[in-house]
Amino acid sequence: MNEKNNLLIPLSILSAAILLSVIIFSFVWKSTKNADQTITVTGSAKKALVSDLGIQRGTIQAVAGDRRSAYQIVSQQMPIVINYLEENGFKKEQIEIFGINGYPVYEISQQGYQTSRVSYYIYNQRFEIKSADVAKIKELSLSLSSLVEKGLDINVEIPEYLYTKIDDMKIEIQAEASKNAMDRAGSIAVATGRSLGPLRNARMGVIQITPVNSNVISDYGMNDYTSIEKEITAVVSASFEID
Repeated sequence: MNEKNNLLIPLSILSAAILLSVIIFSFVWKSTKNADQTITVTGSAKKALVSDLGIQRGTIQAVAGDRRSAYQIVSQQMPIVINYLEENGFKKEQIEIFGINGYPVYEISQQGYQTSRVSYYIYNQRFEIKSADVAKIKELSLSLSSLVEKGLDINVEIPEYLYTKIDDMKIEIQAEASKNAMDRAGSIAVATGRSLGPLRNARMGVIQITPVNSNVISDYGMNDYTSIEKEITAVVSASFEID
């Protein structure tokens, strides 16, 4: 009898240990299985933007047989540009004038080689106008070339339209895209009889700033400067645990 009792105690301990091991294994397996079950969704958000800063750039130039003449012509043309801008409602602090630059153009020989003889000189001077009145900048871009009628050799660049609070908008639009991803994941989880767990990982896509109704995007992101009215779009890819 004593021998049976002596054997019964170790067997009972061994059985309890095996049972405990099975319980622990089942719990760990279930937890691991649930942790491996995730759902990955893509969230997006879009907002309309209206540019609040317009920039118009241009260049006047002169061609003459000597440096002095070319320089003088440019010097005489710039006051005409400034006067025109002021007549159209732009203040002096909105106008920036850059230095005068020039270079020689050399004669080309009959064989097609550049010689050391100067054919003429080209001098030019850049100017830039900035204004929060983007509509006025747009009007200026259409009318500035009319200075040709006053004898100016003027080149008018395409105007740029910017939204100056874009950094704050990027943060806001990414937050909205993240919320959209969570809402989508939650809807899918509920539809399949599950509940949404914590976020496992998230990856922000590039920001796209495009003209309104444009479908042109880039892998590196777009940042449109050509239109007054724009759209900013953010995309977020997120993975959540599901219980």
